[in-house]
Amino acid sequence: MGSAKIGIVGTGWRADLYARIVNAIPEFELAGATARTTESAERAAERWGTAAYASPTELIAGAAPDVVVVSVPRAASPEVLETLANAGTHILAETPPAEHLADLHRLWDAVGQKNLIQVAEQYLLLPGHAARLTATKRGLIGTPTSVQASSTHDYHAVSMMRGFLGHSSAEPVAVRTQRFEGPLVDPLSRAGWTDDPEPHPAGTLLATLDFGAGHGLYDFTDNQWHNQLRHRRITIRGSHGEIADDDLVRLAGPRQIVRSQFVRSQLGYDLNLDGYDTEHISLNGEIIWENPFLGARFMDEEIAMGAILRDTVAWARGEGAAPYPLARACQDHAIALAIHESLATGGSVITGPQPWPAA
Repeated sequence: MGSAKIGIVGTGWRADLYARIVNAIPEFELAGATARTTESAERAAERWGTAAYASPTELIAGAAPDVVVVSVPRAASPEVLETLANAGTHILAETPPAEHLADLHRLWDAVGQKNLIQVAEQYLLLPGHAARLTATKRGLIGTPTSVQASSTHDYHAVSMMRGFLGHSSAEPVAVRTQRFEGPLVDPLSRAGWTDDPEPHPAGTLLATLDFGAGHGLYDFTDNQWHNQLRHRRITIRGSHGEIADDDLVRLAGPRQIVRSQFVRSQLGYDLNLDGYDTEHISLNGEIIWENPFLGARFMDEEIAMGAILRDTVAWARGEGAAPYPLARACQDHAIALAIHESLATGGSVITGPQPWPAA
């Protein structure tokens, strides 16, 4: 059917990443960009090598994109999503699709039933998590019962928990949160090295989430995304074993407890002259994840972003399942908001019934 035409709304750092990904994948074509101001759109279009449009409506009319990526602040997102969805456009929206619970409700009431919006929640498409998810779905640790996530925040962590647990219910979730504080050096931020060797107070949120069939432990320290003095950790526990980061232990048979590791094949080391790239991840000698963009030299985040964009294009063309529909994104963010509500109130919070279906 030819290359997929991708439009972008927004000009921030995440939009820059999407533009780089689209321009690096032959199956995609960057069809145009728009932003809050014409000047911003023109600067981004020049940077990305594409056409600038004055508004999302003009982007649709002038570029006829197959999918529009919306990468704007969460407070501005609902208005843009409604404009595009009401025009019949297939959308990949940055997370979260709206800011507050009431905003999620209004967005769903306005365009939820149109089935035109996917959300760019890419964490389970990161190579390591994708391999772990495959192992979990194959039943290697039996029935998943709990997930402990300490790597990222809010809806990202919730999506990981629900994904590994196979939780798709819209039933109430019980949440309890506490905050602890301690000294921590913060050597890196999104802007780069801080060159500050002194410890500063850093907060850690610990939350328990009871999904009914399974539970989660949320553990996030301020700036944990960038602060390399804190490990990123994931543990998925099941009825017959568990996965802890890159290690797997399971019951293989009567009196047979076996251990194995997820092994990443990384090109470009030593005398490998194929360029620096991630090739695949294997488990017990079997490849269970392969890089779909081998040769593009993407970092893990770009691989995951490219994968959800690829899956969104396939869905928009009727060639694949919805990768992360709006209903699922709304539910994950509603649970994440409950984490902070519990912290603010000092008590347990039970999420109420929501207008969107199970996802």
